[in-house]
Amino acid sequence: MIKFMKKHLNLLGHRVFLVPLLMIIQIVILFIMVIEFYSYFIFFYIICSIFSFMMVIHIVNSKANPGYKIAWIIPIMGFPIFGLLLYLLFGGNQLTKRQKEKMKNIYFKQKKYKDNHNIVINELRYENISAYNQAKYIENYSLTNICKHTKTTYLSDGKIYFQKLLEAINNAKKYIFLEYFIIGEGKMWNTILDILKQKVEEGIEVRLIYDDFGCIMSLPNHYDKTLENFGIKTAVFNRFVPNLKSKFNNRDHRKIAVIDGHIAFTGGINLADEYINEKVRFGHWKDNGIMLEGEAVWNFTVMFLSMWDYIKEENEEYEKYRSNYEYETSSDGYVIPYSDSPWDSEAVGESIYLNLINKANRYIYITTPYLVIDNEMITALTLAAKRGVDVRIITPGIPDKKIVNEVTKAYYEILLQNGVKIYEYTKGFIHEKTFVVDDEYATIGTVNLDYRSLYLHFECGVWLYDCSSIYTVKKDLTLTLKECREIKLKNLGKLTWINSFKRQILRAFAPLM
Repeated sequence: MIKFMKKHLNLLGHRVFLVPLLMIIQIVILFIMVIEFYSYFIFFYIICSIFSFMMVIHIVNSKANPGYKIAWIIPIMGFPIFGLLLYLLFGGNQLTKRQKEKMKNIYFKQKKYKDNHNIVINELRYENISAYNQAKYIENYSLTNICKHTKTTYLSDGKIYFQKLLEAINNAKKYIFLEYFIIGEGKMWNTILDILKQKVEEGIEVRLIYDDFGCIMSLPNHYDKTLENFGIKTAVFNRFVPNLKSKFNNRDHRKIAVIDGHIAFTGGINLADEYINEKVRFGHWKDNGIMLEGEAVWNFTVMFLSMWDYIKEENEEYEKYRSNYEYETSSDGYVIPYSDSPWDSEAVGESIYLNLINKANRYIYITTPYLVIDNEMITALTLAAKRGVDVRIITPGIPDKKIVNEVTKAYYEILLQNGVKIYEYTKGFIHEKTFVVDDEYATIGTVNLDYRSLYLHFECGVWLYDCSSIYTVKKDLTLTLKECREIKLKNLGKLTWINSFKRQILRAFAPLM
């Protein structure tokens, strides 16, 4: 009983409670101000209705996703005063003048280090025009280069990823760059931290970026100061502070490790014990990653440094971090690391997924922890199934978020009716974000099939064409399917009108979750 009370008292003093409380107080103050205006109710209501109508027109004509627009139009038109107020606080995604200037500098910096005369893209043009078109899009809108001379190793499990990452960090000679959404104290992080401290003592440069909201429950407040005391240079993305602002929704969801400029990692795996199944939360945690060795690593180096410059407001030369290692000529396919930003008008992650779906001829296997998709994605998946492509989607059998899982299930019926096959991972929670298509293409990264990943978060991944690792990805997904139950349309069961209505509401407001 004493432990129970102590635990909850500690939670009350934690910023995960205090910051939302302060934000609620701000909302209450605004609410009181609105109530005060009710003495001029008719005039005030008319003014708010006019502004709400103007805002709806603005939203309709904006570049935002149609589902996102509808999710905001409903409360704005239904509750002109409070809906408008909430949208102004949380709905927009506009940068301040200072932020725009910072992002512009980052854009030109990334463009500076992009090779605009890359001969590899021209080689691909003559080899496969369909692959070339996809690669050209990624190069242009992610400011990265397609590469050969890169070895790709698929990592099918958190423990394998952890082992390879430890090996790479242990062998570091120049620098270690880490960027993760979640870091949690425990076996995985503590083991890595011990090595990082040792490497700092050896004179190796170590930098770390973590997302403040992603680590709010897993790291102490101001943990960056602790790391700085160890000699680890640390940057915290978008600190969780009690300000009512739309930027609160934008998180750094990327997972990147770069060692000495010639080894890089990405995928779904964060630096916390559940990702290596040292801590059991939702049954067996199925996750994956990919390791790159070679020329393509430079793209991840630039990604990391550009995020570092943005957070720290620094402006350094990246060239000193380029690896001088001579890579042997390799014909093992084409590789493009890519990034996606919520602060431009291009949804790179979703476009890569849509391109893969639309180019598929035989099969598409997909793993995703969340299936909260817009009309474009539904149309692409169902059209692929209708033209005879074997479309299979694997989702968790044990969810980590019950409401989001309820939204996921709300999409089952329309997909199943149109020939898409859906499977649930019976052993637990699947956190992978993977597409594999026709034994030719694959992408592995951090981009979930939900609105937050596709439109609100900083994300990254690796696009692969004609690489031997693609067969390893397919093999892993094929084995995973054997540990799943197939969801059949006839077994969905008839929902009560209450549950049916609840799912309709959840789907309508899914873009805001």
